[in-house]
Amino acid sequence: QVQLVESGGGLVQAGDSLRLSCVASGRTFSGYPMGWFRQAPGKEREFVAAMSSGLYTYYGDSVKGRFTISRDDAKNTVYLRMNSLKPEDPAVYYCAADLGPLGRLRIGNAAYWGQGTQVTVSS
Repeated sequence: QVQLVESGGGLVQAGDSLRLSCVASGRTFSGYPMGWFRQAPGKEREFVAAMSSGLYTYYGDSVKGRFTISRDDAKNTVYLRMNSLKPEDPAVYYCAADLGPLGRLRIGNAAYWGQGTQVTVSS
């Protein structure tokens, strides 16, 4: 059974940084895309970042230049470094992984999802 478990969320002040982690178990995702989404109350789920098997990275417009996705396939883990957090960044952040093309993950059709980790930013 595949599981994705996020960690690293919390309460920070505007301008601070956080690093989220997502550990996958049940199968390896080396060679497959992994990424992050977020959803704030009353809003639709939003694409944040994704990394292909070839280590190409893609970001949502609202986080470009502030967030960095990385992965360690030896640990079956994907990370999201979030710098310069803004009051509009609070949400539940979800890890996603898929066994298909990156494009499928980017539009939110990933096969596997974590349970989410809450990020709160105080101004």
